[in-house]
Amino acid sequence: MKIATRILSTLLITASIATAQTLVTVDGAKITQEDVDTALMNATQGRFNQVPPEKQIEFRKQVLDSLIAKELVYNDAKKIGTMKSKEFKEEYKKVQERVKKELAIQVWQKKQLDAIKVSNKELKNYYNSNKAEFDEKESVHARHILVKTESEAKDIINQLKSKKGVALKNKFIELAKTKSIGPSGVKGGDLGYFSRGQMVPAFNDKVFSMKSETVTKQPVKTQFGYHVIYVEDKKAKKTRTFDEVKTFIEQRLKMEKFKIVMKNKMESLTKKAKIVPPLKK
Repeated sequence: MKIATRILSTLLITASIATAQTLVTVDGAKITQEDVDTALMNATQGRFNQVPPEKQIEFRKQVLDSLIAKELVYNDAKKIGTMKSKEFKEEYKKVQERVKKELAIQVWQKKQLDAIKVSNKELKNYYNSNKAEFDEKESVHARHILVKTESEAKDIINQLKSKKGVALKNKFIELAKTKSIGPSGVKGGDLGYFSRGQMVPAFNDKVFSMKSETVTKQPVKTQFGYHVIYVEDKKAKKTRTFDEVKTFIEQRLKMEKFKIVMKNKMESLTKKAKIVPPLKK
């Protein structure tokens, strides 16, 4: 029965698409994809997407098995009258009080925050006074093929000479996956976007001198070996517009005001409250 449950769990997880889709029912209680996703995010502190793909399926199966086990235990607890016991009632009351207090505090804080307003004038003043904060440096999206010898690099360049456009990019990716000894080789040599100064000098100087959709005509030597570089795209230096950063500024100014409001509020509440220190023995 245990083996059958695990097989069923794996099949259901693999087949599920919608987050609200029911994966399995345990004595009538539904366990959904959303339940599994929430448990996974809690277990990995929100970093489940960073877990290697080959491990994600295994983790999902383990979480689903755990949720099934909880339902089974909960159902048995109800059957044997656990919730009617004095111990349960006392502990449940304590939990209710803790939850009630925490929830009340959260709702109270949200109301304080929601009451804070930031004018459009304040937003624009902040933007105009802090434009440097919204500068985006010149950046390049590049790929590279790293090999040990100059002759290897030259041979790769020769294979790319006759290619242009999409054909050049596709061929470069193919060669990166089969020839590159660098860690980015499995991703077709993709280094993503980076700005000046993030790469070693020789690599940095060369890549920023190139045009988009071109390959180095000569190998670039660094302490790591010889590089063949393909520039996929280039972005010029620019300052993000007010409309692009308006929401970000609003949240920042709101939080700054919130800190002041909370400080004043706490001082006021403290003055009004009757706070008695414990008696000295």
